[in-house]
Amino acid sequence: MKTRRDFLKVSAAGALGAMALGPMACTTAAVDKKSFGVGLQLYTIRDAIADDLLGSLQKVSDMGYKFVELADYKDGKFYGKAPKEFKKMVTDLGMEILSSHTQVEAAGITMDNAQKMADDHAELGVKYCVQPWVNDEDRNIETYKKMIADWNQVADVMNGVGIQFGYHNHNFEFANLDGIIPYYDIFLPEMDKNLITMELDLYWATKAGQDPVEMFEKYPGRFQLWHVKDMAEKSEIYYEVEKADITSVGAGVIDFKRIFAAKEKAGMKNFFVEDDNQGSGKPFEGIKTSIDNLTTRILV
Repeated sequence: MKTRRDFLKVSAAGALGAMALGPMACTTAAVDKKSFGVGLQLYTIRDAIADDLLGSLQKVSDMGYKFVELADYKDGKFYGKAPKEFKKMVTDLGMEILSSHTQVEAAGITMDNAQKMADDHAELGVKYCVQPWVNDEDRNIETYKKMIADWNQVADVMNGVGIQFGYHNHNFEFANLDGIIPYYDIFLPEMDKNLITMELDLYWATKAGQDPVEMFEKYPGRFQLWHVKDMAEKSEIYYEVEKADITSVGAGVIDFKRIFAAKEKAGMKNFFVEDDNQGSGKPFEGIKTSIDNLTTRILV
């Protein structure tokens, strides 16, 4: 048995060790936020990127974001950079480019253009290429059907270079058009589910009166990607693209813990924080709140 003198020696040594280590001696190690795999849709900080591309990406990485989804592809370049150049910029900051939003217009796309788009994205190294939007004048049954037929062809070309094509919704796809709900009656049944995944925007679906968990139950495995942003307060069902009530993830009324609990049923593989309003002028504050809430309250 140890004597009282031995006990005092050990206690003193422990106290000195704690003093040397400082405050961290009594706390657990800081959480590595990148380990949660949170992504950011760079549309959220588009104005900041236009002013300072590298500095903006550095801030995103420093906050703990692991993945990025792009929103600027033009003339074979991403944010004005050649694919390999932009990829190196992001990789050097400890992040990965996972996805890219790329518009295929209703007028259609030639297979040559589709192949060029696919090759540029393959050089960038993305896993997904996503159609993000349908113009107002094209939101009718006939045009939807034509566009989806085009997207199936584009998706086949993308598949040839190892990229999954996807579609990102807003709320207008859930509006009733003469008895037809486009998202359920045209989009899901007519998109080739082996080639096109749905990137479900949880905010816009909720705004249109949809329950994401019920969607996962009815269409399991169709939602590999999610966009996460919150709604400041519960509103009536709304189909116009009105986004004034967007707020940081965890700062509003959407029950993200319930939705994330159903991620396996959804087939979700990755998700991205997004704020169409750029944090109402404070984009970096907004995305910091989102990742803090995700990694301390929602994903734990």
